Amino acid sequence: MTSSPASEASPADALRLRCPLCGRADSSFVLTGSDMDEVNCPFCGFVFSQKKGIWRGLTPTREEHFRRFVIEYETIRAHEGRGCSNQEFYLALPYRDLTGRNTWQWKIRGRSFRFLLRSILPQIESYYQRELVVLDIGAGNCWMSYQFALRGHRSIAVDLLVNEVDGLGAARHYFDRLPRPFQLFQAEMDRLPIDDGQVDVAIFNASFHYSENYERTMQETLRCLRRPGHLLIVDSPFYCQGESGLAMLEERHQEFERRYGFRSDALPNRGFITPQVLEQLACEFGLKWTFLKPWRGLGWRLRPVKAGLLRRRQPSEFFILWANLGDS
Repeated sequence: MTSSPASEASPADALRLRCPLCGRADSSFVLTGSDMDEVNCPFCGFVFSQKKGIWRGLTPTREEHFRRFVIEYETIRAHEGRGCSNQEFYLALPYRDLTGRNTWQWKIRGRSFRFLLRSILPQIESYYQRELVVLDIGAGNCWMSYQFALRGHRSIAVDLLVNEVDGLGAARHYFDRLPRPFQLFQAEMDRLPIDDGQVDVAIFNASFHYSENYERTMQETLRCLRRPGHLLIVDSPFYCQGESGLAMLEERHQEFERRYGFRSDALPNRGFITPQVLEQLACEFGLKWTFLKPWRGLGWRLRPVKAGLLRRRQPSEFFILWANLGDS
């Protein structure tokens, strides 16, 4: 990086859009901070419509493409006891799971986020010294978008799910605690509805492995980032050996079929990442990854040793991967 942008003004609430149908953008194709119900693409007529505060950025064809995945995913999440009717449940995330039904997973998320707050975010904030624009890709119930908004940053949450328990609709629990609501987009990570160079930080929070095409997803994400910018991949399953990752996926599909009657393989999601995947992305897009490993306890650290003694497949690791994109 060559110079600090500390003197730049905070980004306005206006957001330039990119059409998910024709892939074009224009200076007049803008979502402002005012009350708007819809925005039309000036080229093909695609309509971004707002329903219950969520901007719908899926074309009919792509909505149909994801339909079975969404139904099966929501079915599994409901059986797992995701979400709650109590606002306090959402406000306590990621540090506590007030339902007690998925405590071990929220323990992982909480430790990862504490590490991010302690070791990564202060460096980024110190450099910019202004409000950051944070793109939360695969935002789920939007707890991370909320946490960034609490720190005074502008969050943009993107996800396929819009339900009010485990999807973007759950953001309603946060808005009365914020001076302004953050923006919500139902969209896919391979067709982000945002025009080029408007985001300072793009973060995949336990979501990058849901990509159907890592190269396409990375290309879209980097397109949205201005320079300098920061890309973070948090808590996606990582395996040194791809065979272990494939074995994990098959175990999961078999378990889902046994419990729910379907394998939950409607989409060819990649499911995990490996050193080879990260090296390929680094070479193709000129990235340099920093691997960060939050402490998750001695029991977690000993999992690979235990798996080796029992001759089981390698267990997954959950890193924080950070790519710092300098000035263009």
